[in-house]
Amino acid sequence: MQFGKLLILYLVLNFAALGIGSWLMGTGPTGQWYLNLNKAPWTPPGWVFGFAWTTIMVCFSFYLTYLTLFSEDNYYKGLFAIQWVLNVSWNLIFFNLKLPLLGLIIICLLTIVVFMFLFKYWPLLKLKSILVSPYAIWLCIAVSLNAYIVFKN
Repeated sequence: MQFGKLLILYLVLNFAALGIGSWLMGTGPTGQWYLNLNKAPWTPPGWVFGFAWTTIMVCFSFYLTYLTLFSEDNYYKGLFAIQWVLNVSWNLIFFNLKLPLLGLIIICLLTIVVFMFLFKYWPLLKLKSILVSPYAIWLCIAVSLNAYIVFKN
């Protein structure tokens, strides 16, 4: 498959995850439950989350396109599926079901999976692997935000 078609496929899949996750979170960050939580002092303003996730998913889509074109194994497909499910489910677990400890476990697993992409495929993609860095960095921040909520509420 050619680069453009793969990129569109991954953009659709990644933004579908964001859309489904957003739908599953219910009232999410505007709901009384979340608003009443003790949140980390470094919690960014709401608009940062939308900007960050848009940037992450565009970069991750380019990364996955390169990975699909250059990888000779199918291991990344399983990693992608696991990443997709963990990403979507965190919204449901944390915001809708209001289970921040389980959310922390899920986001830690998601972080591990994203770092697996980064380290496993670095030898193959070299500097193109930097495209997964925004995702990895954001997840480290998200883990700290989620952990703060778990330990301070």
